[in-house]
Formats: sequence, C-alpha cells, structure tokens
Amino acid sequence: MNVADAYDTCERITTEQARNFSYGIKLLPPAKRRAMSALYAMARRIDDIGDGSAPAPEKLDALAGVRKQIASLAEGAPDGDDAVLVALADVARRWPLPLGALEELVEGCEMDVNGTHYATFDEMVGYCRRVAGSVGRLSLSLYGTAEPETAAPLADALGVALQVTNILRDLLEDRDVMGRVYLPEEDRERFGVGADLRGPADALTALVCFEAARAEAWYERGFALLPMLDWRSRACTAAMAGIYHRLLLRIQRDPGAVMRGRISLPGREKLSVALRALTVGGP
Repeated sequence: MNVADAYDTCERITTEQARNFSYGIKLLPPAKRRAMSALYAMARRIDDIGDGSAPAPEKLDALAGVRKQIASLAEGAPDGDDAVLVALADVARRWPLPLGALEELVEGCEMDVNGTHYATFDEMVGYCRRVAGSVGRLSLSLYGTAEPETAAPLADALGVALQVTNILRDLLEDRDVMGRVYLPEEDRERFGVGADLRGPADALTALVCFEAARAEAWYERGFALLPMLDWRSRACTAAMAGIYHRLLLRIQRDPGAVMRGRISLPGREKLSVALRALTVGGP
C-alpha cells in the first residue's frame, strides 16, 4: 500500500470515529493533520481491542500483537499491507515520534483488560498517564516546541485532565457495560460510596465534585502548554482540550447527571469551542 492511500485510510477512521478530537485535528496544517490521523487510528485500534467483546485472553493476545507492530515501526519494517502501520512508519520518519508512548498506551489497555482497580488517586493518575498522557506526548512530538523538556510534562498533564473527565463522564457505561470502576478506593471510602458506585445520592455527588475539582487542577496545569506551541498546534490543542473542559464544567454544575446518563456537548457547542481556539488561541 502506498503512503498516500494509507494516510487516506487513517483520515477516514478519524473523521468517522474521533467525535471530539476531530474538531481540533482539522485545525492543523495538512501534513500534521494527516500525521495526527495516523496516531489516532493506532490509538483507536488499541482502544477497540480493550473495549471489544472478546474474552480477556484473546484481547491480551491481540494487544501483544500490537506490541509487535510497534516494534516493527522501530525496526523500520512494518506490514506493507496495513494502512495504519504504513502511515505511522512515515510519521516516524518525518517526526521524532516517541514509540515508547505507544507502548504505554497498550499497557494502559492491558490494565483495563486485567480489571485493574486503583487504591489511590495517584494510582489512577498512573493509568491516565498511560492511556492519555501518552497521546499528549505523541502529539507534542508532531507539534514541536522550543521548550521540549518543559512542555512534555504539561502535555502529559493535559492528557490526565482529559482522561479524568472521561472517567467521570462515563461512570455508568464503564460500570454497567464494561464492568470497570476507575475512581480510587480511598476516595470512595472517604465519601461512603461502594465499590459498585452505589450509595446515598449526596455521597456520590460529593465524590464526583471532589474528582472534578482535581481534574480542574490538571487542566490548569496542562493549559500552560498552549503558549509553547505554534498558532495552529495551539488551536488544535485548545479545541480538543476545550471540548473536554466544557464537559467537565457541565459535570461540575450538575454532578448527579453522570449517574443519569452520558453527558455530551451538541455539535454547535463543539464548533464554537473550535472557532474560539482558532481565533483567540485558547479554550
């Protein structure tokens, strides 16, 4: 498969499946937009394995296969018939892509498959760094910055903020469909919420508010990345993070809503966030 066709496939995957991230990715110049689409397509591949219906041993085998695919990128010998790998190999030739961050993403997915629970918030943050901070660091390698050592932990922090928002938004779905509870044991016990997230409504509301405030602190830290990026990369990041931050603000206004259904933003509000990011460079 030629590189152009490979990128086309990745862009199609991104357009069809990146409901929130696509608003930001579209603000990048063409070469970076295509590279980001390749990264998203690989992240989607990993997520789909973890969230699929196969038995856990089969999922772990499939993730081991993805590890081999990542290794093939490092060796410069990806499967020439795999569009995502062909595109990613081209990305790795053009940018200083930290392939270890892709391996962290696989590791985070393995934690999901193995049903890992988190005793403390720091443990949960370790998971968030793997499944989202890694994506922030990968994205930063495409954006470029004059301050890489300072910017990398900020990109990581922004990923943590987004993932904690995801966890709060998806409490019901993760528990009822995936059988997963991410909120740490020490926090649940502090507010009198059971391991199954059941308990007095006011206790759960207080727990959600507590975790939302923590997420807000991670956003505050992560948004310090924006001035370190060029205009288009800044707009992309501000749009993607801004959409999730709006979700967090909704949760903070009505924390009980996360136990009534999945919170989402209408398309017009997402577009408004993206346009603001493009015009003023911030969320």
